Amino acid sequence: MRFVTLVATTTLASLLLSGTPLSGTAHATSAFPIRDRVLTANKLYRTGELQAGQCPEREVGPKTVASAKRYLTAVLNCLNRSWGTHFKRAGLPFAKAKIGFITKPRKYCGESWGSAAATYCKAERRFVVLLDDDMLDDSTDLFLFQTAAHEYGHHVQNLTGISRSYYRYPYRNKSELNEQIRRKELQAECLGGVFTGSVWDSLTERSEEDWKILLQITRDSGDEQYKNRDHGKGRNIAIWLDKGFRARSPQACNTWTVSSSKVS
Repeated sequence: MRFVTLVATTTLASLLLSGTPLSGTAHATSAFPIRDRVLTANKLYRTGELQAGQCPEREVGPKTVASAKRYLTAVLNCLNRSWGTHFKRAGLPFAKAKIGFITKPRKYCGESWGSAAATYCKAERRFVVLLDDDMLDDSTDLFLFQTAAHEYGHHVQNLTGISRSYYRYPYRNKSELNEQIRRKELQAECLGGVFTGSVWDSLTERSEEDWKILLQITRDSGDEQYKNRDHGKGRNIAIWLDKGFRARSPQACNTWTVSSSKVS
């Protein structure tokens, strides 16, 4: 079973070690409610459902990096096509995301790698996936697919100004910072679910059982990583993932207006 984290830089550690004070700025009063309308009332939430799309999966050989690269590159092409069409319909500016691969952890986007399975760099509009033995342990489940969809969720946040507002939003202490990180990460997970739901009918080899297995992997992985306090409990990660999958609309992914308990 994989116990890995999907992240977007900057990390909690880098925020705490940066020049950003834990006390935040003058208008900070609490972690909830969030008051920035770019986060809470973004136009993204009013763009409707993603159109049903096609994204047939390529075969991934066991422990085979080359086939995993081809698989994920094909998924990225689907993501760029689907979200690009969605943004154009909504009148939102769009730019494609890029993808990269490593087989051993290394510094990326100015940050140490940590325990991430993949990480998105907003400056490069690119996410990098760690294709190590753990990541390729079981090529039959949907984890690789959802990894790409989650990281693309961070790209959507970047394109819509959500990332910029998140990085600038004040916090008074580590607890508030952790909650804001969880809101960002859970939103990316939900947006990943939105895409997967929109192309589900084209995944002809998949069944409802495959989705249930992914949700269980998500719960288990989240619980293992919960000690970090910056991604949410496994139960909540799975809830947001499934919420996006069922709704197929970014409207379901507004994590910035819900109570703290729903992003714990």
